Amino acid sequence: MGGVEDVEPPSKRVKVSSGDSGGSSNSAFLRGQGTCSLSNPMARLLESQDDGVVGSKGLIKKAEIVRVMAEALNSLGYSETVARLEEESGIPLHSPVVDLFMRQILDGRWDESVLVLHKIGIVDESIIKLASFIILEQKYLDLLDEDKIMDALKTLRTEISPLRIHDERVREMSSFIVSPSQISIDGTSSKLESRKKLLDELRKLLPPTVIIPEKRLWHLVEQALFLQKDACRFHNSGKISLLTDHQCGRDHIPNQTLQILHEHDDEVWFLQFSHNGKYLASSDGDHLVIIWEVMLDGHVSLKHKLLGHQKPVSYISWSPDDDQLLTCGVEEVVRRWDIANGQCLHKYEKNGLGLVSCAWAPDGKSVFSGATDKSISMWDLEGKELDCWKGQRTTKIADLGISSKERELISVCNERMILLFGWESRSEKFIEEDQVITSFSLSEDGKFLLISLSNEELHLWNIDGCTRLVAKYKGHKRSRFIVRSCFGGLEQTFIASGSEDSQVYVWHRLSGELVLTLDGHSGAVNCVSWNPVNPHMLASASDDRTIRIWGLNRVKMDSNGMHSNGVHHCNGGT
Repeated sequence: MGGVEDVEPPSKRVKVSSGDSGGSSNSAFLRGQGTCSLSNPMARLLESQDDGVVGSKGLIKKAEIVRVMAEALNSLGYSETVARLEEESGIPLHSPVVDLFMRQILDGRWDESVLVLHKIGIVDESIIKLASFIILEQKYLDLLDEDKIMDALKTLRTEISPLRIHDERVREMSSFIVSPSQISIDGTSSKLESRKKLLDELRKLLPPTVIIPEKRLWHLVEQALFLQKDACRFHNSGKISLLTDHQCGRDHIPNQTLQILHEHDDEVWFLQFSHNGKYLASSDGDHLVIIWEVMLDGHVSLKHKLLGHQKPVSYISWSPDDDQLLTCGVEEVVRRWDIANGQCLHKYEKNGLGLVSCAWAPDGKSVFSGATDKSISMWDLEGKELDCWKGQRTTKIADLGISSKERELISVCNERMILLFGWESRSEKFIEEDQVITSFSLSEDGKFLLISLSNEELHLWNIDGCTRLVAKYKGHKRSRFIVRSCFGGLEQTFIASGSEDSQVYVWHRLSGELVLTLDGHSGAVNCVSWNPVNPHMLASASDDRTIRIWGLNRVKMDSNGMHSNGVHHCNGGT
């Protein structure tokens, strides 16, 4: 093995840029050689500064914040500024021995780097072993790449194997000798890239007192911003600044009636925005379905009246591309409509049975429907039944959800139980409630299920993996009718629900706090839908035969002179 170099205090640094094509820096500032002793780890080097604190709470150590700032400046490429900061503060980003260690890694001086590793202040022997292993692994791969087979074999037997860790990886490495094609190193450039990746691995492995974690300041700042955002009960816009503490008011949530739609002549039972936010579909007890278009200025106008159902329409489902719509009459048929011209493209029905629910497959090439015999069928677009799952698969409740990630059908299989059925894997999971289930809503990412219960509670379940109850929401009124709820707002931060007391209720999803009630309807609010593209647009459907479009106060103007309710993009445009 080679000798160990001494180093002197920082005088000149060279920035080594990362091989990350995304532009993030994995750089290290490397010092020149000198005569400083290697026996002092970073913890001792900074011991004199550990007592100095900054900030009103006395929680921030001066030495730590200076080093974190230096690392942030380093990652931005401001090497001269870092050198000046170190000079003025007397606090180096890294100790001389750590700088030497990083330079040895990038130069491929493996034996020297392993020796220095023991001198940089690491107390945990297991970490030293793990770090030694990945350094010697790179040495071994470099020797193989240079066709120095005997030297590589010696390294494996006398240096790597005695560490007695990662036995499976050691066996895999030994196979490289007889099958070198498995090794991806090729040329000087690839070696440099692999050494930079090795240095990144070591950064994550070694204690932060030795090497500051990469972009530590960014992590701390983002963490602070996320905490402020999560603590804000009314956060509903993307604007957040480092210059002030973040706080929104109720006026950031839709709270004003911007428009009342009167085209329905009967109780409005259901409504839902399209995925792109450009359309709204609604249905009523008089068999009518209406397609509304959200214009560029935020005004909602009638596009089509869809006629053909012989019974009240209880459920609507948009195709993945929003070009088509499924509608389901109460124990009747499912119809598929063309949004562009309003024509019925197909009618799905089963002899002797009524259909009670409908949904699209994630690829838009097939549809699902629940039937009165409690079965669920899968159809191609032209009406050929592809599959049918019999048994207690669904009830007369119209809701039918599709989790595209897990490829699961979600239905109410009995009055107190939800079934999550993998139509390809045939897997089954269940969510059991203590009260009668009246409806449910699936989050946009398919990870959460919002269940409405007969006891005037909403339960939020995480269905990503093992199902678990994560939140409850109370306050709305329900005694006789189906009252539907939804996710909504920026990043689906809020939960909204209709109510039999003619109001719309809005909760903060994370805290469960009721943050707003919206007055205006004169009959029970049966259904609500939040525009998935515009967090400042909410629609509600009522027994008073109207649909209300809720938004922000139009008088409020943002810094660009646009209405703060976002009408310049509420139809899904930009």
